[in-house]
Amino acid sequence: MRVRTAVLLPVATVGAIMATTTPATAADTTTTFTVTGTTGLTITASATASLSSAAPGGVASGQLGTVTVSDQRSQLGTTWTATVSLSSAFKTGGGTAAETVSGSDVTYSPGSATAETNPSHTAGSAGTLASARTAFSRASGDGANSVSWNPAVTVNVPASNVSGTYTGTITHSVA
Repeated sequence: MRVRTAVLLPVATVGAIMATTTPATAADTTTTFTVTGTTGLTITASATASLSSAAPGGVASGQLGTVTVSDQRSQLGTTWTATVSLSSAFKTGGGTAAETVSGSDVTYSPGSATAETNPSHTAGSAGTLASARTAFSRASGDGANSVSWNPAVTVNVPASNVSGTYTGTITHSVA
């Protein structure tokens, strides 16, 4: 038994030395690749939306459909703000005062994100479209990101308005 132990110990020592010895030669390959930005910063929205009907003095409401901001700039500090505005007041007929609904009577609510990559994104607060307002934003973060939401719109139809089909333009933009 002592003979076996004496033989095994030197073999184990040689094996340990061989395992920790650096190879006689080595070759390094410096390897590179490029991460490219693809489409930059874009926003998309449904081309049309229909709200519920309302009588004068009533409320028309509905969803606008999915709005998506896609930031593929792939940079450090990819921040942006998406804004919404009523770029064309709701009008019917000749667009007289009794045939127009202005932004002060239109409330926009972005709601929550319905899809999101590389968060975090922040919804703006609900409010009138008397002036442009924040719909969604990204205050900090790196790399590509995107967010989608389905905003709700409520129109308080003035009691002095006439009947008709009112059409206006709600514009989303991002910078």
